[in-house]
Amino acid sequence: MTTEDVLYSMKGFYDGVKLARAGILGNYYGFKHKCESSTEIIDEYSYVVTNTKPWVPAVVNEFSRNAAGVSVWIVSKKQSDELGIEQASREIASTGPWEIVDHVSGVSWNLKAVEDHWRKTPYFEELVYWSIPEESARVAGFQTGILDTFTMAFDSLPTVEAVEGAVVTGWANGGQAELNFHGRYYDVDKEGQPYPACDCTNAWVSCDMDTESEEWAKVVKVKKAMNIAIDRQALVEELLSGFGRVQSVRDWMGHDHRQNPDWNYEYNPELAKQMLAEAGFPDGFEITLTPDIRSAPAGVESCHAVANYWKQIGISVKIQSLPYATIRPEMISRNYVGITCLTVS
Repeated sequence: MTTEDVLYSMKGFYDGVKLARAGILGNYYGFKHKCESSTEIIDEYSYVVTNTKPWVPAVVNEFSRNAAGVSVWIVSKKQSDELGIEQASREIASTGPWEIVDHVSGVSWNLKAVEDHWRKTPYFEELVYWSIPEESARVAGFQTGILDTFTMAFDSLPTVEAVEGAVVTGWANGGQAELNFHGRYYDVDKEGQPYPACDCTNAWVSCDMDTESEEWAKVVKVKKAMNIAIDRQALVEELLSGFGRVQSVRDWMGHDHRQNPDWNYEYNPELAKQMLAEAGFPDGFEITLTPDIRSAPAGVESCHAVANYWKQIGISVKIQSLPYATIRPEMISRNYVGITCLTVS
């Protein structure tokens, strides 16, 4: 693996625009249109990135890491050129402890252990991942011994604990559920053009970029109203069987003690109605809400619950049920307008 492979791979993620941090990555390396950053190759194993503004290391580490939702991975430029992108995407050289034997999209992945792996050889020879959307089918597979392990909904807990030898494992801060507001595309695309999907007629998008303006203040009120309309504690108790805790601001889980106390949104539907009226929406407005269908515990159910909370303060909610793999490219390319429920690790 050489410097050329690294920059070839990074440029591929930027050009593909499907990586959630593609735009940030392009700004850092200087791939983006009219960007003042630049990258110079020093030798086979070294390169220097020059930026005209400071960068927080954590931001660069995020889009440089592996095994996460915004991961990059490094591919062989030589092999990609020889095989072509389509074939190389299936047969690329890799360094992990598992070799892909075969897979069927949306159904299963069959893998075998790499013997004498450079880091660690797996404990068992074969690994099969099944994509099973129905909770009842996953539970039945575990009960009959077809599945060795699976991700389950909390209401399946009594059934699973009744299986002889079953071990239920959980991790604190293992995942979070969040709401993402899409359509506030104030930046420009790779060619320096405004994003066409930026529409400030939506209640959560400001027509004035001045954060001290009246328009901006109205949007802040709208989003705060939508926040305090949600009874988060009820979601934890009723849909997660008490497993989990309330979170008001995404991505701060596990670092709650560092939060500003003002970031906590207490449930107050009456105040939410009042704030919507003050923002110019006494009769509410319409939104599209898309649950992420990713088998996360209570992921879809909690999204529907949020829709009901918003309806109670006068917002008309249209639920759009699409697989996450379908909606993600539209989100990453900045073409989706609406709100998504998203569960992440």
